[in-house]
Amino acid sequence: MEKLETLARTLRERFPELELREEEPMSRHTTFRIGGPARLMALPWDRKEAAAVVRTAAELGVRPFFLGNGSNLLVADRGYEGFVVKSSSLDQTREVNRRLRAESGIPLARLAMAALGRGLSGLEFAHGIPGTLGGAVVMNAGAYGGEMAQVLTAVTYLDEAGRVVTLPASHCGLGYRRSLFSQHPDWLILEAEMALQPGDGEAIRGRMEELAQMRRAKQPLEWPSAGSTFKRPEGHFAAALIDQCGLKGLSVGDAQVSEKHAGFLVNKGKATAADMLRLMELVQERVLRQTGVKLEPEVKFLGF
Repeated sequence: MEKLETLARTLRERFPELELREEEPMSRHTTFRIGGPARLMALPWDRKEAAAVVRTAAELGVRPFFLGNGSNLLVADRGYEGFVVKSSSLDQTREVNRRLRAESGIPLARLAMAALGRGLSGLEFAHGIPGTLGGAVVMNAGAYGGEMAQVLTAVTYLDEAGRVVTLPASHCGLGYRRSLFSQHPDWLILEAEMALQPGDGEAIRGRMEELAQMRRAKQPLEWPSAGSTFKRPEGHFAAALIDQCGLKGLSVGDAQVSEKHAGFLVNKGKATAADMLRLMELVQERVLRQTGVKLEPEVKFLGF
């Protein structure tokens, strides 16, 4: 606590224009719409300010938690007694040598539209994923046969000491819902470079709309959720296993296994983190007992 108070004071003295919030409700920053307050949150305006914040925290021995859109995160009801750096203002894009470069805080939907605006194909799959580019790189996000590994060429990040490093995608350890960055949560992704292909604008837009229609038909987009709650077990599909076990509609408080898509656990209104966590545990227990398959959460946890 004393370190955080010192950090807050130091940041305000050094960077008076920095947006700094104390006791910030994390329910405002996650797609579950669940979570108690973060003790301290910084919202840097640009890469330079983000680097300064990370370096100051390192200097004072505080390890930040880096937050994008909070689309894969469950925060404890009691909140998080730590320092959160939210990168949503890092959202610029540019084209360099026919490659698209974008900052980590840009939502994937906007990134896909930026590619469309330049007549570039390859990010259609990302248009409906409710996260940011940084989170997509960390988790090698994918949907409908596409994933970040297919387009990523390089990543620029801040290491734990605030040094700027650029790695080619071949060195980023991209695999199913993992990367080198998922193993180093104290690294902040600043920018990613993607190799896309020239394409017909109408065809690109048509594919985006086709995927959007599929999502609306199959996914419970009307309720807050974190998307697919569990990773795909080898040789199986998590949603199919959950459905097979008759768990659609299973509820703990306002946390529910979606009746529309068993892979989604949704917040029907006033679900708490405790409700959602218990529901996840019940699903894991019953699927393991009935099928012998252990489900691993895709959702990350903070403050537990």
